[in-house]
Amino acid sequence: MKLGLFGGTFDPVHIGHLIAARDALEGAGLDRVLFVPAAQAPMREAAPLSAPLHRLALLERAIASEPRFFTSDVEIRRGGTSFTIDTALELQATHPGDELHWIIGGDQLHKLHRWHRIEDLARCVTFVAVQRPGHSGQLEHSVPGLRLVEVRGHSIELSSTEVRQRCAAGLSLEFFLPHKAIAYLNENGLYR
Repeated sequence: MKLGLFGGTFDPVHIGHLIAARDALEGAGLDRVLFVPAAQAPMREAAPLSAPLHRLALLERAIASEPRFFTSDVEIRRGGTSFTIDTALELQATHPGDELHWIIGGDQLHKLHRWHRIEDLARCVTFVAVQRPGHSGQLEHSVPGLRLVEVRGHSIELSSTEVRQRCAAGLSLEFFLPHKAIAYLNENGLYR
């Protein structure tokens, strides 16, 4: 089975994340995508605004209608800063026989050489870079053993920051997140 792993803070998840996951699923011929929310992302100084369990619950509701999308709380259970290599090794152990594919935005390719233990990670996973029209990124440094699949993505100009700002301003989130995620966000007063 070709298992896509999609990590991030998802603070909150939005339609851009979901479309990127769909682009990776279809473009790289993946069988499933596992969303892995970080407790704390290593390349972000600020802590996520929403608690990890809220971000996981939002993800679960956002992907509920897609039977090939799943969530994992592996990084949340670990707590603190999680490095991708640690997560990949743990998921490799719990999904023996699966081909692991780490999904990233094409704009992250130029930073890939700076990822923690990138050479070890390159042996564990194939990277799937979702390239958005007009925003395509490129590798700037070689990574020994890197396996890379580039797929065409859709251009969605949306960020979690914008979704949080819309929440704080009391603006509609219709079409920015799936309905079940909007309902959860509103019920729990997140990002207000």
